[in-house]
Amino acid sequence: MFAKRSASSWAEKYQFLNCRRLPARLNTSEAAIVLGFQEHDITPLVAAKFLVPLGKPAPNAPKYFATVDITAAAADREWLAAATRLLSKRWQDKNRRKYKVELLASA
Repeated sequence: MFAKRSASSWAEKYQFLNCRRLPARLNTSEAAIVLGFQEHDITPLVAAKFLVPLGKPAPNAPKYFATVDITAAAADREWLAAATRLLSKRWQDKNRRKYKVELLASA
């Protein structure tokens, strides 16, 4: 849908969300827009099996998702709460590790 890899401006995101019909498959940036997450949040959701890409892409290959799965997840309150908890815990753990490394370096 986007000419570029990711939607950089709010106008592009707004234009995408106002499409009459979404395409059958979405890339990571489009899936992030529909779900209301940041593009970098999609990778941990895939790793935790919250999102399943179409086919069996290689780890470094672009991922595509079925629009029906993404819109169903966006409409499911429990799924959104669990995904938000997962991402919050991930960032807490990452920041905790960073803080420990800084403490060890300053000691």
